[in-house]
Amino acid sequence: MQFTDTHCHIQFADYPLNADKVIEDAQLVGVDRLLVVGCTLDDSQAGIELAAKHQNMWAAIGLHPHEAKNYQIGSKELVKFEQLATQPKVVAIGESGLDYYYNHSPKAAQQELLHFQLKLAQKHNLPVIFHIRDAFEDFWAIVDQYPGLKGVIHSFTATKAELEEALKRGLLIGLNGIMTFTKQADQLAMAKAIPLDKLVLETDAPFLTPYPFRGTICQPKHVRVTAEFLSQLRGETLETIATATTQNAAQLFKL
Repeated sequence: MQFTDTHCHIQFADYPLNADKVIEDAQLVGVDRLLVVGCTLDDSQAGIELAAKHQNMWAAIGLHPHEAKNYQIGSKELVKFEQLATQPKVVAIGESGLDYYYNHSPKAAQQELLHFQLKLAQKHNLPVIFHIRDAFEDFWAIVDQYPGLKGVIHSFTATKAELEEALKRGLLIGLNGIMTFTKQADQLAMAKAIPLDKLVLETDAPFLTPYPFRGTICQPKHVRVTAEFLSQLRGETLETIATATTQNAAQLFKL
């Protein structure tokens, strides 16, 4: 069985484990395709460099909504960021979006940076990896201005109502270790309701380590743990989950 981790950050400068060893350990349990996802200009570049060294790794370049206050439209930093979109093995823009839970950056700045990245995605015909937290109403209004845009809402923990809105727009849903330890019945009900052809797996490593490995550093190999949990939750075989999510990832990111 083959699994794909569609969202990890093992290229982060402060990721505490050896990337080569992490990749090897993932392959041992069938997680043999990885997508490293950027949150700043620097770690987007680092992701490109790491992906270049590994055959089954790709990169997404993104500016996280928390970072919006640090990037001014028209700045030399954004010019450099735009140039990354054409680098080899770049298969997506993200993670980008809106986070009104923490509001580490002003809402207006988050929205402006999201528009910038969606325009870049359209220009280069790339899908988008979205980070949306407590901001769906504004997100729908913005994303609807970009018809035909493809993408995935990563670390999805919303309810069936938000799921239905995402599916209306053809977006995929990314689930990670949160599903293995959430106590919220509506989140589990949502996870069961995702159509199989709209589901992808992720870790968000080093964050959100699944149960029963809470307290350790999350790694791409943990995708299989989440897949095993979802197999039981949804009443589908592990092979069914593996095949569908791998295919969905390959189609979205053109792997």
